[in-house]
Amino acid sequence: MTGGFFDVDIFRGLAFRILLFLTLALLPFGLIAVFQTREIVRQAESNSELSLLALTDQSASTERSIFQEAFGAAEALSALAQLYSTDARACSAFLEAYRRAAGIYSFIGYLPPDGVMRCSSGGQTFDFSDFPGFAKEVEAARRQITYSAKGVISGEPVLVLSQPFFTRAGFAGFMTMSVPLTAIAEETFSPLSGMPANLVTFNADGVVLRSDRGAVITQADLPAGQSLASLVGAKPVVFKDKNRGDATRLYAVVPIVPDVAYAMSIWRPEELAPGLRQSIGLSMVLPVIMWLASLVVAFWSLNRLAVRHIRKLGRQMRLFAYNRRVPRTSLGQSVPRELEQIQTAFARMADSIVRDEAALEDSLRDKNILLKEVHHRVKNNLQLISSIMNMQIRRAQSEDARQVLKRLQDRILSLATVHKNLYQTEELDRVDAGKLAEEIVGQMLSMGLSASRGVEVTQSYDSFQMDADDAAPLTLLMSEAVTNALKYIGAPGPGIAPRLNISLTLQSDDTVEFKVSNTTSGAIGSEGTGLGTQLISAFARQLGGAVDVGFEASEHWITLTFPLRERVKQRYDF
Repeated sequence: MTGGFFDVDIFRGLAFRILLFLTLALLPFGLIAVFQTREIVRQAESNSELSLLALTDQSASTERSIFQEAFGAAEALSALAQLYSTDARACSAFLEAYRRAAGIYSFIGYLPPDGVMRCSSGGQTFDFSDFPGFAKEVEAARRQITYSAKGVISGEPVLVLSQPFFTRAGFAGFMTMSVPLTAIAEETFSPLSGMPANLVTFNADGVVLRSDRGAVITQADLPAGQSLASLVGAKPVVFKDKNRGDATRLYAVVPIVPDVAYAMSIWRPEELAPGLRQSIGLSMVLPVIMWLASLVVAFWSLNRLAVRHIRKLGRQMRLFAYNRRVPRTSLGQSVPRELEQIQTAFARMADSIVRDEAALEDSLRDKNILLKEVHHRVKNNLQLISSIMNMQIRRAQSEDARQVLKRLQDRILSLATVHKNLYQTEELDRVDAGKLAEEIVGQMLSMGLSASRGVEVTQSYDSFQMDADDAAPLTLLMSEAVTNALKYIGAPGPGIAPRLNISLTLQSDDTVEFKVSNTTSGAIGSEGTGLGTQLISAFARQLGGAVDVGFEASEHWITLTFPLRERVKQRYDF
């Protein structure tokens, strides 16, 4: 579009162009495709599932009747078996008479909880107490159907139905009914057109009870994606899965006796009605065609009108972020109005950012220089005061006066060391606590501890960054604690050198521990009575920490524990 009606400003907008293309693509299909095809697919799938479930239920109707009749008879016989519980011969005769009258059962028996069957249609005593799983079945006391490859009387494959019954005393045993598979096959509904290729009956444990086909074929046709036991307890369901031969099958599952036996029909996809398959296929293809058409149009329009220009603008932004290179070229011709405005605004913003950053860098550099100069001058002034005090110490008349001035001098030098570390670092509001502690303690030891005293000194300092506001009270507390240790240090016994241990440790829970311990030659005076103790407590409160002081076995210690501030939590390994 290089001229004419479409060059009007409104038609160059990105939103108008995208809406125009999408409307042209979706208008012929929108109302029809979205609603009707969805309803067609839903209705077709629902009808198909209902049809498969109905056919499965019809195919299993005979087995349902046999199982329900057998369980009903077992409930009735259990009450009568209790009447003959003391007369096994009469009980067996009664069950045999009923078996003959029913004509479908090969064996009926009453199995008490001890596992010894004395009342049965066979007239013999059978001991099932040692059978695998018998104890679990007695504990579960549930209605169930199991498959036996060889019946007790008939010697042929049978289905054994077990009905538990209870008295006031509790579980009283099982009434078992054996139904030959041949009897079920003779009465099973004859397959008609539209019946499943295979009907499988399985119990609540997921074990196959009966199949229309051979065991090998049935096992190969079972679903590979889920077990039969996972289908127990569910409502009637239809699902598609691969069988164990990697062929696609449709499976429909309905309960014959809920929580006891289920029927599953297995269908080949080609067995479905051709009209149904075509309806589902058409319903699925039509939305796909619509989606592809809209996707192609939308992608082409977005890529031509927006994406390629946005990518170019993104590259310009990345270049500016990496090297502060301000874009000087436009995005090209036929660019939507909105993108042109964004590119223009970005270029202006980039120029403004570059100018502001330059001014901020100049201001920050001046500020850092001034702060370093302030810290340097404060350090020099404190050292000057220390030198004046040193002159006063030499002129002091009494030892007590000299000690007081010496303690004040140590505190002033500690503060001077903090300011020295601040102007020697790049970050003017933080100091390396380990380096600071090492320098302060070393300075005090060099002035207050002579080599002739033979003191064994052990020092350990962790390196971590610390706020300048916390550094001042920490250094003053260190000065008081080390001075106190040097004051009372002594040999713990004859021939043993005095020891001084100093450590600064950053714990794993972001707390700091400062500890000074020293040996003594005798008891220490009462705690908390001197100025040093008061200052240590005050400095600890400023740090938000706690102080622990103790004396045991000729060793005196003082431990300070305080939290490290959140905004400067950082540890360094050198």
